[in-house]
Amino acid sequence: MANEKSFLNHTIFLVLDDLSRKRISAVSLLKEYKKGEYLVRQGEIWPHLFYILQGKVVAEKDSAEGRSLIAASFTTGEIFWGLGFFLEDAAMPAALKTTEDTRVVLWTRYDLLPLIHDSGRFSWELAKLAIQRMQQASEILESMTFHPIAVRLARMLIDISSSTSGHRIERDLTLDEMASRLGTTREMVCRLLYKFSDEGLIKITRTEFSIVDADNLLNRAQR
Repeated sequence: MANEKSFLNHTIFLVLDDLSRKRISAVSLLKEYKKGEYLVRQGEIWPHLFYILQGKVVAEKDSAEGRSLIAASFTTGEIFWGLGFFLEDAAMPAALKTTEDTRVVLWTRYDLLPLIHDSGRFSWELAKLAIQRMQQASEILESMTFHPIAVRLARMLIDISSSTSGHRIERDLTLDEMASRLGTTREMVCRLLYKFSDEGLIKITRTEFSIVDADNLLNRAQR
């Protein structure tokens, strides 16, 4: 289990003096969420910054047509925020939802605003983090705009499998969840997975996917 004070080792907090770090710790709130629970729903006002002690959170955006898109994901050791943390009374453009049992540390805008005003170094580190998130969002948008779905699916499979043994991917993501990450439909994901399988690039079983030929998986997806 993660140390409840591990957030103090994050870059944005390491620049603070001991007294400020004690203030940060004193106003923090620890919360636990079960898999599938929401930190906040799309359209709500949520003026918080959070650090993930353990688990995973995704930013899930719903369209008027009823489709969902996973715009970003955050895991243990990462910091993110609600839009209302920076813009008072701004509604959330996407929901924040857990994809596994998750423990987070929360701070409100009102608790951290005095520190942001007083500490230039803290403000600078927070601004750098916000810019990094903007760059990541730009890369996601570029991928979804210019890369075919087959390429995006191939890259997602390779990225997930790179952190596992033997290029195996447990089927803990549903077709709907995979589609949400790629901005497409479950039918398209299913069709492409079996196309990759027929071409000998991946192997599909009831419990997992196995990447048989990672190089050709990405090469063929780009055709």
